[in-house]
Amino acid sequence: MKCRGSYGEYQKCLSTRQQLDAQLNENGLVKDELVRLEEGATVYKMIGPVLVKQDQDEAKQTVQKRIDYISEQLKKHDCLIKDLEKKQDSHRENLQKLQHQFQQSQVKAATRA
Repeated sequence: MKCRGSYGEYQKCLSTRQQLDAQLNENGLVKDELVRLEEGATVYKMIGPVLVKQDQDEAKQTVQKRIDYISEQLKKHDCLIKDLEKKQDSHRENLQKLQHQFQQSQVKAATRA
């Protein structure tokens, strides 16, 4: 997902970041549960509506890969959010300068009249 530009895109970026954070927490819980399993315990993976038996080590690796991927996506979104916040601050400063210039020109016009 690209998050560049408008306030709406900024909101989308924040929303996506929240979703990623929730996914990271969920996968962290799964990882904790997998660590607590006894050696040789049966692990199932849901594929669509079907539960398929899966090797414990394979399940742990899969969850860790998901955690790594989500963490990278979170870092990217954090950078995008910071960039968008900087752009918003810059636009805000420019708007304040323009408002100040407009007020000054109004004062000058009023003193001339």
